[in-house]
Amino acid sequence: MVTLSISALHVSLGKRAVLQGIDAELEGGSLIGIIGPNGAGKSTLARAILHLIEPISGMIALDGANVTTMSRDAIARRIAYLPQGQTLHWPLTVERLVGLGRLPHLAPFSRLMPADTQAIERAMQCADVMALRRRNALELSGGERARVLLARALAVEADVLIADEPLAALDPGHQLQVMELLAAQAHAGALVIAVLHDLTMAARYCDRLLLIDEGRLAADGDADAVLTEALLERVYGVRAWTGVADGHRLIVPMSLTA
Repeated sequence: MVTLSISALHVSLGKRAVLQGIDAELEGGSLIGIIGPNGAGKSTLARAILHLIEPISGMIALDGANVTTMSRDAIARRIAYLPQGQTLHWPLTVERLVGLGRLPHLAPFSRLMPADTQAIERAMQCADVMALRRRNALELSGGERARVLLARALAVEADVLIADEPLAALDPGHQLQVMELLAAQAHAGALVIAVLHDLTMAARYCDRLLLIDEGRLAADGDADAVLTEALLERVYGVRAWTGVADGHRLIVPMSLTA
């Protein structure tokens, strides 16, 4: 299975240090949740893994290969990316938009092959957008658009999938559906990394959590080890109620600590 190694990673944006000394060894077959307060560096970590940001020092290696030495096409084939807050500008049908996920596998000016068409069909079915396939993507609701963009990322069929806030704009039912889908992708062998704010969803579905605070790795482990009362107070500044319902852990922020 795929392995992603992050070693002593330091990243700055402008003159501000955003990530400082991040170390993690991530393997396929797992759903990794990146959590932490706003501005902690979660999205910056995701973008650094994709080599969209050049690190100041340290290394990110995909199966032993430094991502900074890989071509953009090679990264795009190995790592699918669902960024947050994407805006659509072209009146493509949903099916054609999802099909853009196959571009990393195509030579210039080449047509989709049967394998590409099958990947697109699988992605639309997984993301529950088959009924939207003929719709103009510009006419979709926020929730529909979010699922279609997830389908585009799934169509890559990459070893690694990074989803930055994939639950934004989704109703509760589709939030559950997306987390089930991400977990299924991971348990089928992919390495899935999701930036999340919903701590209950993170606790329920993620195999492992990386808690980022002020650019540093504050905790790394399963939900019981990471989502403790002490860490919630120190990192998020909240007192939270935690409990179990139907075998799933719930985390409900109740008040500010200060």
